[in-house]
Amino acid sequence: MAGPLNTLALLGATGSIGGSTLDVVARHPDRFRIGALSAHSRVDELLALCARFRPDAAVITDPAGYGALRDGLQALGLPTRAMAGPAALDEVAADPANDIVVAAIVGAAGMASTLAAARAGKRLLLANKESVVLAGDLLMQAVREGGATLLPVDSEHNAIYQCLPADGQRGGVRRLLLTASGGPFRGRRREDLADITPDQACAHPNWVMGRKISVDSATLMNKGLEVIEARHLFGLPASQIEVVVHPQSVIHSLVDYVDGSVLAQLGNPDMRTALAYGLAWPERIDSGVAPLDLTELARFDFEPPDRAAFPCLDLAYRALEAGGSAPAVLNAANEIAVSAFLQGQLGFLGIPDLIRACLDAHPGGPAGDLDQLMQTDADTRRAAESLLPRMRKP
Repeated sequence: MAGPLNTLALLGATGSIGGSTLDVVARHPDRFRIGALSAHSRVDELLALCARFRPDAAVITDPAGYGALRDGLQALGLPTRAMAGPAALDEVAADPANDIVVAAIVGAAGMASTLAAARAGKRLLLANKESVVLAGDLLMQAVREGGATLLPVDSEHNAIYQCLPADGQRGGVRRLLLTASGGPFRGRRREDLADITPDQACAHPNWVMGRKISVDSATLMNKGLEVIEARHLFGLPASQIEVVVHPQSVIHSLVDYVDGSVLAQLGNPDMRTALAYGLAWPERIDSGVAPLDLTELARFDFEPPDRAAFPCLDLAYRALEAGGSAPAVLNAANEIAVSAFLQGQLGFLGIPDLIRACLDAHPGGPAGDLDQLMQTDADTRRAAESLLPRMRKP
């Protein structure tokens, strides 16, 4: 029996998470409708989605695309309202007509709208880990004060969410174990990574993801950001959050309890599982993901991460332990480093070098409010840009 019809605001509709979300939504037209879609600059792709899903509003965050979006919607004969700019994201995130907000905008650009959804008491499906890394305390406070329901969409945090007690108690938890695939360069030594190209770094063995998050997976920064995220989402200290490499990517994460029990969530590596869980929670619905055939699984492998070859993981722990604005410095420096790498301006091994230099120069102070954190973000980006010429070249 279908539940009530829920209206979604999908922020970041043209990315990989957006595509997976829309695939699940399309399978359940009796349960979900699209209230708002957003994209940064891909007007044609956004228009195609509007023609298919007929949302109430469409947002192009780059104001330069507003005219093309408005005219395109008119040409399609759609009543969809054209909106533009970052403030429009906040508006649709907080709109009372939208029950669920999927926060799938990559990077710090998704921070304000994620906070707006939390303050408005939405069911918030969080696929933007940078919001938690940049301003985790502020986000969790907004969730509490707004009465929002936060459901993580990262496969690892979604797995932990499913394995934790439903009453929210953490007293019996010994450790959270975040699994990592190891990325495309698992098993390589640091000296083997000097000549890595962007295309090699983006060729993930198990997951289909955007280029930025694929590079983060290759450096293990993605896992470091997830450690910081887990600290805020689940309220456990860094000493109780560990990373283990599991190359098959079938066990998405585990919770180790003090009685010796270890609970794990398993499934084929497909983001639609976590998205379907969040969209229908606390019910379960078909996600379109093939059932896991245990007889086809020859083995499960586990190994510790190689911290010497992939120092970004330790840099994330360092920022988490420092606290305050240090995670914001880490996140901003990483975004500049990854962007420079993808543009051929920085070598693969230069990514952790640049992040480390930024943390050394700006170890972080009190987190303050969102304006202060965004100022830290901007200051770090400028500092990272100025350091680029001295960094390891491709």
